[in-house]
Amino acid sequence: MSEPVRNPHATLLVDAKCTLGEGATWCERSGRLYWTDIEGARLWRYDPRDGSSTSWPMPERLATFALCADPHYLLLGLASHLAFFDLASGETQRIVDVEPDMNTRVNDGRCDRQGRFVFGTKDEGSPLRAVGGFYRLNRDLSLERLPLPAPAISNSIAFSPDGATMYYCDSPTREIRACDYGADGSIANNRVFTTLTDATGEPDGSTVDRDGGLWNAQWGGARVVRYGPDGVETARVSVPTVQPSCVALGGEQLDTLYITSARIDLDAATLASDSYAGGVFVAVPGQLGLPEALFQDAPLPRRASE
Repeated sequence: MSEPVRNPHATLLVDAKCTLGEGATWCERSGRLYWTDIEGARLWRYDPRDGSSTSWPMPERLATFALCADPHYLLLGLASHLAFFDLASGETQRIVDVEPDMNTRVNDGRCDRQGRFVFGTKDEGSPLRAVGGFYRLNRDLSLERLPLPAPAISNSIAFSPDGATMYYCDSPTREIRACDYGADGSIANNRVFTTLTDATGEPDGSTVDRDGGLWNAQWGGARVVRYGPDGVETARVSVPTVQPSCVALGGEQLDTLYITSARIDLDAATLASDSYAGGVFVAVPGQLGLPEALFQDAPLPRRASE
């Protein structure tokens, strides 16, 4: 494979104007992109074959989600709880509450290579405090807190191609961390993977390419940065909006970088010059992605008509 293009520029794909676009996820089975507007409490889907977009209202803020082995469903990380979502009917089935006695909400999440859903929470207080947690929803639907430091804003959850390394961050620290991640779910050797060196920006959502590079959207920095498995920057993509939030590698060849973004907390003057804030952007960075890991549980009995 050729070396990645060092400075491609992303272009607007969908002018969604999401308040807080997040959770970019490519579904290889359907050939569609999903994402969420957290503050808009809405799930979005884009079909590149005809350029159409569809959205569903959510019962509360949708922070993150995962594709399920059963293609009729998604696993939702809503603000206060996890649930299954029936794409046909729009119905949800509650699984478990998350930090019910704390002023936090669910935030970033991804499935590990074994089909378990790993996610974190964020503080909703002011000032922000590192009081949240990182969790794993196992295949038997048991919820397990992971032995990782409490975050103020969990983000950047991703897994190496072989699943043996987990990446994550607490965004305000401006560090992305890594740990050894066993097939049995064990965690060891928690360490700093890389530290942002630009004057602006915090690490937000990430994805991993098939060569083991970590692509990270950098909130407030108008960029996506790729780090090699050694934590050294190898490429970056300029994004024409200040708050890129999450990334996914998708498209027919898994060679298209999809980037969500946000309008939240931008004043009128900033929005006048950043008019596509909250949109979804694309670039072709010269690296190929991996199929998204699926949550390996059958959520609900199939309907009789199916």
